[in-house]
Amino acid sequence: MTASVFAAERLLFTPATSDTDAIETIFAFPNEYTVGITSLGYQVVWATLAMRQDVAVSRLFTDTHEQLPRSPELIGFSCSWELDYVNILHLLESLQIPTRTANRDDSHPLVFGGGTVLSANPEPFADFFDIILLGDGENLLGSFLDAYKQVRNADRKTKLIHLAQVPGVYVPSLYEVTYADATGEVQAIQPVTNQIPSHVDKQTYRGNTLSASTVVTEKAAWENIYMVEVVRSCPEMCRFCLASYLTLPFRTASLESSLIPAIERGLSVTNRLGLLGASVTQHPEFTTLLDYLSKPQYDNVRLSIASVRTNTVTKQLAETLAKRDTRSLTIAVESGSPRLRQIINKKLNNDEIIQAAINAKAGGLSSLKLYGMVGIPGEELEDVEQTVAMMKSIKKAAPGLRLTLGCSTFVPKAHTPFQWFGVNPQAQKRLQLLQKQLKPQGIDFRPESYNWSVIQALLSRGDRRLSHLLELTRHYGDTLGSYRRAFKQLQGQIPEMEFYVSNNWSKEQVLPWEHLQIALPKSTLIKHLATAEAELSLLPNAS
Repeated sequence: MTASVFAAERLLFTPATSDTDAIETIFAFPNEYTVGITSLGYQVVWATLAMRQDVAVSRLFTDTHEQLPRSPELIGFSCSWELDYVNILHLLESLQIPTRTANRDDSHPLVFGGGTVLSANPEPFADFFDIILLGDGENLLGSFLDAYKQVRNADRKTKLIHLAQVPGVYVPSLYEVTYADATGEVQAIQPVTNQIPSHVDKQTYRGNTLSASTVVTEKAAWENIYMVEVVRSCPEMCRFCLASYLTLPFRTASLESSLIPAIERGLSVTNRLGLLGASVTQHPEFTTLLDYLSKPQYDNVRLSIASVRTNTVTKQLAETLAKRDTRSLTIAVESGSPRLRQIINKKLNNDEIIQAAINAKAGGLSSLKLYGMVGIPGEELEDVEQTVAMMKSIKKAAPGLRLTLGCSTFVPKAHTPFQWFGVNPQAQKRLQLLQKQLKPQGIDFRPESYNWSVIQALLSRGDRRLSHLLELTRHYGDTLGSYRRAFKQLQGQIPEMEFYVSNNWSKEQVLPWEHLQIALPKSTLIKHLATAEAELSLLPNAS
């Protein structure tokens, strides 16, 4: 199977011939090949490594791998989903590497990681990684490798102290965390030596050439797709949104020098094109890009677009997509309640949502998927009822358009203004209410599991004490019940689940990620929170 998977790949870059003393590196994705090879971040970092003569890189997935070096010096993981941590531990064990950094010695490779999960809050996983790269690979990867080469033959401790001085390189074992008590909050996070900075700053790439696929394959989860990153971050800054706050500032790819050449390169090997970004249609030249893709020479191209901003859904956009074999469009509306949208800074009104549906239908699309959320701070039952009313209005305004409402539970994310809020335990009932009200209307309702949202909240607000819980959970079989069982076993040694998941936190307390400076300082996030609280008239430490 292995040979056929890699043989099906069409590369859009030329790998370098490795030097005889190249750094033997394994670059892993902690999931199956079809999932990993569809990750643009994974593709780009792998290609960057493969184009260096001083690195010899082999890929590793949970179900397949290239020929692996006997004694790798570096092992990297690209992490885009919290629950994949189980596979990271499995893969390390399969390579006979201790899962905890404290148990590794000079004979073991350095284990590094990057990606959204580890940039947002690496702390629950900190004890498993020697090094975490905070930020954009464009800036960070080269600096990290160059610094590693300077200490390549040194002992492990010397390597780690040297690497920790590189901006954006976080070495968790060199920072000591103290707690009020075993089950209390974090008291302080201090470097163990004055050779390293007290805060690690995320590295942000500010260029106008964004990522594009480096490989196209029929074995990917999205078969034969070529992906182009049109924008990075999102200018809307909804107050719960990690995709916006984590990756600020909003950047757009240059149409002439980046986007169009990238698209032409991809369309020379496939006819499937995916435009990626949190808010693709907010590219300042998006209309020009649409005109470009409407040329007759691209008539056989199948076009997919990530979520688009609701008030940018024009009839022209819908027509272009319908002509390019797209049947559906996705918009994030969060709620049918104008009051809640105000609280979260979603600049949108119901008329614009209804108009988007009318335009989608008029342009020839057959379905519209909306993303909503329950459990938003300040939400009342009537807000949920307003979502039902909005869906009914859309159905009435665009008859025949197939409507889907995908709905998640609010999960607090690090580095956003809503990181201080807990998960609302009423959310589960509210998902059930939506299901009951929308199904008879012929609206397809797709709720995300409330219980898994709770686990996501646990990991997105967790600290280092959770490493013991994660090991136990894995041992018990990695199910929802495993987490409860592990908490029970660790009672009195770590905080209760509610501490991480449903408690509202005080703005004065030290956050588990306090020593990691991402996009905006804590003081700015507190100001953004205060604006929401003015709408809410709700104190963050009120229950």
